[in-house]
Amino acid sequence: MEKHAVQVLVLAHAYQVPWLKRACEGAIGARLTADSVVDVLQLADLCDAPRLHLRCTRLLAKEFAAVERTEAWRFLQENDPWQELQVLQRLHEADMRRRKWRRKRAEQRVYVELSEAMDCLDHICTEGCTEVGPAGRAPAPAPCARYATTCRGLQLLIRHFSQCHRKSCARCQRMWQLLRLHSALCDRPDRCNTPLCMRFKQKEQEKAAVKAGDDGDKWGLLVKKVKAARVFSSLANRKQASSTTSQC
Repeated sequence: MEKHAVQVLVLAHAYQVPWLKRACEGAIGARLTADSVVDVLQLADLCDAPRLHLRCTRLLAKEFAAVERTEAWRFLQENDPWQELQVLQRLHEADMRRRKWRRKRAEQRVYVELSEAMDCLDHICTEGCTEVGPAGRAPAPAPCARYATTCRGLQLLIRHFSQCHRKSCARCQRMWQLLRLHSALCDRPDRCNTPLCMRFKQKEQEKAAVKAGDDGDKWGLLVKKVKAARVFSSLANRKQASSTTSQC
């Protein structure tokens, strides 16, 4: 394998020996370098070796600047421009997939943060925390578990919202959006302790009675995403709690 993996791969492909072919792909991929990746990529195409092809694509995306300086890449540019175009297209597609994945991860992170903010808002308006408490009650003396990550910032935002009288304040608009999101997620049949919850519910019912526009569609999608994030977060917490209990 160390000396003749390429030749054995060709024979394994010709005689259709899958296990030997996979072993050759692993052996060649383990010794893959920027100098050899272009030749190995062509070999992977000829021998229909998807695992080896994937490793070549990953190395090209990671070390393309070094690959461009190799003699194999210059030879490819001069003698096989179609193969060069295919390689560049694959790199572009891989980059687009990576960007899409990062964008989805960022969006999911936002939904999880909004879900945590909804839990903290409910906690603040029901039990109270260090700086803000329910109407007619003093704040709780001890901070909650999410005080450092979410709860403290939300309390400061609530205090600013209660004292600010400026129009078109960005922080107040953010608080309005959080309160509106809470009302869309709130399923309490009786009176809710969160400010403006019933008011927002009535407005949403009036909008639904007429016809929701594009803004309503986007808002409904946001509510669904945050609701799903809350469900997944709750299931993860239950699983973690049950595993901790079983260990004890």
